[in-house]
Amino acid sequence: MGARKPELAEPVVVDQWWANRRHDAIVTTLQSFKGHNLIDLRKHSMNRDGKLVPTAKGITIKVTRLVDLQKAIAKAVEKARSLGLIDEEGGE
Repeated sequence: MGARKPELAEPVVVDQWWANRRHDAIVTTLQSFKGHNLIDLRKHSMNRDGKLVPTAKGITIKVTRLVDLQKAIAKAVEKARSLGLIDEEGGE
């Protein structure tokens, strides 16, 4: 077995972007939970106080699967381009 990986004391927001005009955002976070290091891609909605709060819509996987996710996203981008769904720059 390999050496035990460090755990994060607090979640680390890696990136976020607006998903729509209702001020929903997609937030990418690295975090630790019960000894597992995770990456979380989750939709956040704006509450009445103007604060982004996480919703149930999202995906959380072990960080060790991050390279697999990267490969899957690269394949999806390539396929979307070949189908004319996105242009070369990546926008609609």
